[in-house]
This record gives sequence, C-alpha cells and structure tokens, in this order.
Amino acid sequence: MDNILSILVFFPAVAGLLGFWVNKEYIRTYGITVVSIEFLLSLGLWFSFDMTNAGMQFLEFIPLIPEMGISYSLGVDGISLFIIIMTTLMTLIGMASMGETKNIKNMILSLLFLEMTMVGVFVALDAILFYLFWELSLVPMLYIIGAWGGPKRIYASIKFFLYTFTGSLIMLVGMLYVAYIYHGVTGVWSFALSDWYALILPVETQLWLFSAFFIGFAIKVPMFPFHTWIPYAHGQAPTIGSVILAAVLLKMGTYGFIRFSLPMFPDASVMAITPIAVLSLIMIIYTAMIAYAQKDIKQVIAYSSVSHMGIIMLGLFAMNAEGLSGSVFQMLSHGIVSGALFMLVGMLYERRHTKELSEFGGIAAVMPKFAIIFGIMLMASVGLPLTIGFVGEFLVLLGFYQVSPMITILAGTSIILGAVYMLRVMKMTFFGPLDKAENKVLKDLNTRETWSLIPLVAIVIWLGVYPKPVLAPIDNSVKALLIFMDEKAITAEAKEMINVAKSTKEVE
Repeated sequence: MDNILSILVFFPAVAGLLGFWVNKEYIRTYGITVVSIEFLLSLGLWFSFDMTNAGMQFLEFIPLIPEMGISYSLGVDGISLFIIIMTTLMTLIGMASMGETKNIKNMILSLLFLEMTMVGVFVALDAILFYLFWELSLVPMLYIIGAWGGPKRIYASIKFFLYTFTGSLIMLVGMLYVAYIYHGVTGVWSFALSDWYALILPVETQLWLFSAFFIGFAIKVPMFPFHTWIPYAHGQAPTIGSVILAAVLLKMGTYGFIRFSLPMFPDASVMAITPIAVLSLIMIIYTAMIAYAQKDIKQVIAYSSVSHMGIIMLGLFAMNAEGLSGSVFQMLSHGIVSGALFMLVGMLYERRHTKELSEFGGIAAVMPKFAIIFGIMLMASVGLPLTIGFVGEFLVLLGFYQVSPMITILAGTSIILGAVYMLRVMKMTFFGPLDKAENKVLKDLNTRETWSLIPLVAIVIWLGVYPKPVLAPIDNSVKALLIFMDEKAITAEAKEMINVAKSTKEVE
C-alpha cells in the first residue's frame, strides 16, 4: 500500500483534468467510474489498517520547503479513516443518484476536484498542506452553488465563501503564530503537526490561539452565531451540493477541533467546555425550533443538520472517551443520514418542482418505496435505537453526563424536538388525503435511485445494530488522544477533567 494516500488525494483531480477530453455523452459513466475506484481505494485503507494501532498509519513525507519547515506529510488514524471512507462513499452515491442537469460535464469535473480537496484535508499532517486543501475546497463548492443553484444562488455562494474564507484567514494567523513560537523555542521553522504537538504553551497563549482556530472551525461547523450562511447554502445549492456540504464539508470543522484544538491546547479546551456547551445547546434547541417552523422540506433538513452538529460539538468537549468516540461516530451517522435525506428531497423536487410541505400529502400511496426509505432515514435522524443515529447520540450524551448532568438533560431534548419536526414532515408529506392532481401521477423511485439509496439504508441498519467494526478503531485513537492531552496539560483543572475521563474508560 505504498503511497496509497497520495493516490487517494490526487487520483480524482488527475481524472478530472483528463475528463476535459471526454465526450459529454460519456462523462457521467466516466465520473462514476472514477469515484467508484476512489471508494474502492478507501476501502483498501480499511482492510490494510492495523486496528490495534492507535497512531498514524500509511505515513508519507516529502520536504517541500525545508528552510520553512513546510512538507508534504500525510497519514491516517482511526478517527480520519472512516471520515475518508464516508467522503468517498457519499461522493459516489451522490454522483450516481444525480439526475439530468445543465452542463453536467462541468458539474462532474467540479465534484472530482472537490473530492481531492476533501480527502486532502483529512490526511494532511502539515498545517500549510491542511490549509491549502481547506481553502481549495471552497472553490468547487462556490462554483457548484453559483452555477447550479436556485434563484438566490449568487447571494448564497458569496455568503458561503465570505464566511468560511474570513474564518480561514483568522485560523491562518493562528497557524503562523504557532510556527513563530516553535521557531522561537527550537530555532527552526516547522508546520508539522507532530512538532506542534510537542510544544508546551502557557495557558494565556493557548487561549488566544484556541480562539483563532475556534473561529475558523466554528464557522465551518457551523456553530451559533456563525450559522447564518448554512440555510442559504443548503436552500440554494443543487441536490448534490447539499449532499456533499452536509455529509462532508461540515465535518471538516469538527475534524479540525480534533486534529488541532484538543491536542495543541488542552488547557484552553477544558476552559472552553462550558462556553462551547452553551453554544451547542443553542444550536440543538434553537435550530430545532426553527426547523419546526419551516414550510420548505429542504430547509427543515438544513436546520435539522445544524441541530445535530450541536450534538457532535457537545461530544467533542466532553473530554472523555465516550463523548469523543460518540462524536466521531455521530459525524459518520450525520453524514450518511443527512446526505440521504437531501438526496430524497432532491428526488422529490425533480418530480414536483416544489419543496413546499403544503404541496404534498398522501404520496405514500403512489411512492411506497420512497416513503419507506424516507421513513427509515427519518427514524435514524431522530435517533431510533437499532439505527446508526442512536449509537452516536447515546455515547455523546453518556459522555457529557459525566461533565454536566443538567446540560446533558437539556441536550437530550434534541431527540424529542427532532421527532416533533421530522414526524411533522412525514405526516404532511406522506399521509392524509391524496387530493392534489399533480401528486397522483408521481412516479416511485426508479432503478438508479433505488440502488443509490439501498447501500445507505444497509449502513444505517448495520451500524445501528453492530457498530463495533467502526467504533473500536475510533475508540483506540480517541483514547490515545486523551492520554496525550493528559500528559500535556498544565493546569490541575485540565488534568483532573481528562484523568477522570481516562480512568472511567479504563474501569469499563
């Protein structure tokens, strides 16, 4: 498996460049073939991954600018492994389910370049390399929203770009300052994460740097109050854009907290637990209420997505293995479920050219396969036991209960609120009288759509019933992260918080 990570990163981009010479008639087949190979390569990572090794594997290192300490450094651990697999899977399924669209060749080539940047973010072990992939991901998504979106697509795409680009610049300032500190301590420049992890920073410095990275990652998540770009982006983006945005791009923010904030600034991370818990609660409850008030199905799913990202953020700052492992698993769950729901809404829109809830009703009678799959994904979204959505949410709440029972109880209302607004969507869309003539002639899922959704249904049930194959390697890497944070922490408060979490896991 030599250079497998480099192949994973650059294969879609190289194929995208070659795709300019592919005839339009064959571009869909070409694109699906490329992303299928990419998915199989990512599965190869899983089969070759040493599940007992909590550290980085498949390491690659090439000095790029040695005098500045900038290198081409790649690797994966149990945390990034499954996020990469989810990325390649959702790109494949999103492209396979995509209906006819204008300039389909440009769309497919944009998706191939976008896949390169997403995979690059999750394998980069050099801060500058990470930042390059992070920023480059904005370009194809900006194009996808702006070229194929709804009536307000230009406004939505510009708002998406300005928000995320501004946060990225602040994060870059933080990165440069960390490199400056490292140079002051060692006399050499380095942007390698392994070198940065070795830095023991004063608490005051940690707080300033944590804030800089926080802004960049929080906007991408998106956390309250930086979330206002997401309803426009989802509302105006084409279906494939919403699928990739919800399934993968939002996870780049939460992944950034795991890869940078927690290991580099353990004391500041512990001090941020309460503020971030409060912001997460607002995300969970406030956006759930907004979701209930929506009249557009896609906007319900969009605000639901923000609400569930609040659960993920809560788990990240539980500072124990249950919360962190549950948070990473919930990233996968949210990516699969929200991506599938956006796909389903897109399929419905292709048939009726409206997303208004009031325009539907009783369509389960004419679209039974669609209704069944939508119902399964809906139940996974609200955390029904034996579905993928239950595992992550349960672990997050279990983990944060050790930190604050009251906040956990309030966060648990997400399950109730989620059931309220999602069952409302189910009722208004699929049940009641079939009294609109346009709905009576709706066609059920075709073969292409059905086979695109079946793998997601299988994953939702499989990992809901038996999550161990995925959860075990995640837990190994999470436990190693907690041990590292404990050893690096300066303040007694931070050591106590992390030690409690670690000892709890060891007792289990």
